[in-house]
Amino acid sequence: MRQARNSAAFWTATGRSRGHEVVRRRGFVAVDGGERAGLRILIQEPDLDPGELAESSELVRRAVGPVNVEDPFGSTDLSHLGMRSWQMPVMLRPPGPAGRPVPDVIRVRRPEDLQAAERIVIDGFELTGFEPYRPGELFPAALIEQPGVDVFVALRDGVPAGACVSVVHDGVGSHYWVGTSPAFRSRGVGRAVMLGSFAHLADLPLTLTASKLGRPLYESLGYTVAAPSTWWAAAPGAPSR
Repeated sequence: MRQARNSAAFWTATGRSRGHEVVRRRGFVAVDGGERAGLRILIQEPDLDPGELAESSELVRRAVGPVNVEDPFGSTDLSHLGMRSWQMPVMLRPPGPAGRPVPDVIRVRRPEDLQAAERIVIDGFELTGFEPYRPGELFPAALIEQPGVDVFVALRDGVPAGACVSVVHDGVGSHYWVGTSPAFRSRGVGRAVMLGSFAHLADLPLTLTASKLGRPLYESLGYTVAAPSTWWAAAPGAPSR
């Protein structure tokens, strides 16, 4: 539930900062970013009612860009839409320090640093939908003005090498887009940017959803698996039933 609520807060803030449509219901939150950013649906309750399931399904059918649905409860069956699904663990970390913050991590305030973080995430996550690159499309300047949202950049020899986003909502922190520039992988950049972000989060419980590659890093920072989260995805133009 904590992860569900925080994800909804993050994507609502993202949608608002980009000027995208945000749909809020009891059981889900949807942010429609059109052809390039795509549709993101965050399941908020384990028991969508028939109307909510029908409305979210129709949003998927009408989507003109890529579709991603995040269900931390793993209880909503969207197989009727012809999307692929997989699971990733929701991880939880209790309040407390994780180690000495590293000096080469900055909390983003300048437009050029936000743009550097944006490029790192686009390249690190291979977000081809955001190519050709348009500055400020993934991370608009308004994003870091949203309540509870911060962006961090890790430097290596003065060069931006890693980035992440932290979100604090309702007394819980979470991380998103923890990425490393391809040229700096396997050099401790992911750990550095996480440690740098912990400075203002040490007193909060933290959640995140981990990829298979990211899970060992998060476990080393004190996170443990709380529950499996089910994700659904469809490419633009994919058939839906």
